Amino acid sequence: MPRNPFKRHEVTPVRPANQTPRTPRYGVVVKGRKRRRAPKAAAERQPGFLARVANDWWNRLIGAVFGGTFSSETEQYLAHQTKRDYVCNTLGQAAWGMLFPLLTMVATWFVGAEQAGLFSMAFTVGTLLLFLANYGVRTYQVSDLDEMQTFLDYQVNRVITCALMLLVGWLWCQFRGYDGYMFSICMGVLVFRAVDGLADVYEGRLQQADKLYLAGLSQAARCVLGIAVFFVVLLVTRNLAWASWGLAVGGVASLLLLSLPLAFFETERSLPASLRGVRELFVQCFPLFLALFLYNLIDSVPKFTMEGALSYDNQLYYNAMYFPAHSILMAAGFIYKPQLVRLARIWDDPEKHRRFDLLVLAMMGVIALITGGMALVMGTVGIPVMSFMYGIDFGQFRSLCLVMVATGGVCACIDFLYQIITVLRAQEQVSRLYLIAIAFAVPVSMLLVNFAGLAGAVVSSLVSMAILLVLLVTEYFAIRRRMAGGR
Repeated sequence: MPRNPFKRHEVTPVRPANQTPRTPRYGVVVKGRKRRRAPKAAAERQPGFLARVANDWWNRLIGAVFGGTFSSETEQYLAHQTKRDYVCNTLGQAAWGMLFPLLTMVATWFVGAEQAGLFSMAFTVGTLLLFLANYGVRTYQVSDLDEMQTFLDYQVNRVITCALMLLVGWLWCQFRGYDGYMFSICMGVLVFRAVDGLADVYEGRLQQADKLYLAGLSQAARCVLGIAVFFVVLLVTRNLAWASWGLAVGGVASLLLLSLPLAFFETERSLPASLRGVRELFVQCFPLFLALFLYNLIDSVPKFTMEGALSYDNQLYYNAMYFPAHSILMAAGFIYKPQLVRLARIWDDPEKHRRFDLLVLAMMGVIALITGGMALVMGTVGIPVMSFMYGIDFGQFRSLCLVMVATGGVCACIDFLYQIITVLRAQEQVSRLYLIAIAFAVPVSMLLVNFAGLAGAVVSSLVSMAILLVLLVTEYFAIRRRMAGGR
């Protein structure tokens, strides 16, 4: 048959007899022909740093759970890491301080100012009762250099105070007659705050072992996880009560997966608890608890007064304006809280008491500088930024924002002096000062709120805190004179 010139004929090449067939470097056989494909990676892709840390921690946790070796695990993280302490404690404190503002922002975006005000009120109750859960023990615990109480004593004390906190919170909701929706919001927030209080004793143990950076990471993880779950639940459901319980679930998860195991893995095994040790904690720390609780009650009096006189959106405005003031308190805490153990050691040396006084004076000056810087920020870009974040015009509250900044500076000084007086082990001498201050705060708040509304609440907060600061400064000098006279 003649060849068709238009048909392509395959020609089989002739290969010499001594030549072996050539195999392509990469390829697969498809219908007798070779097809190139992408080369395999030279090595498997390695997981990132965070993924490796998470995997290692999970393996360690699972191994301890199934092996029953929580308290006998070998420590893997070093103590005395000053730089890490500052960085990670700052992260933890920043996350804790940003928790409330971020939650209220998210609530405002999704459910509006009125419901965000409900959540703000619930968070105010939860934060106040958090000081019942903590019972003022943290500073006492980390400055217990000789471990006069065992860690198990501290744990038993904290479980009892957290249970009392939840009971008091439930009774408060019944007393106020909240409906089912507000009651559910409050109880979700209270459970999260109870977890916050319980985790604090384990983070205090880490700080006592001079591993504050681990405590800071634990605190940051709890806040971030709580915010994430709250955001997702509210985004999906638009139900603030469910989102509040989502916040609680995030807190519980962080406690069980991180805070509690870290304290057992990275610190020495505790001696057994004793009834005497637990009782001494309740007795010794009662003045600390009373002072802190009354201080935060003074801080919350304007909010409780507004609840009965103004609509709930005013709660949102007040708390949003208080955030810059709280930032001053946080910034000061970043500086002095990592140094509490070292301050206790300085005070233990009688020859360094003058140096101790100079450090106290220097820290008060630093707080004044921070307050001035925050006032400058709020007077320029701060208020527009707040308006953008909340979707509310805060320009109408410009003067009130500056008054609130001054309140923040006063509160930072109060908190610092409280810590110092605790280091001096003179905490029982200041409780009466808080009682005097609250005796002023209640009538002043009621008068000003009923007369001037939101503006009256802001001014009453500054007046009440200024009275308390004057009383504390006077008492500090009196304590130092008595100690000097005793020597």
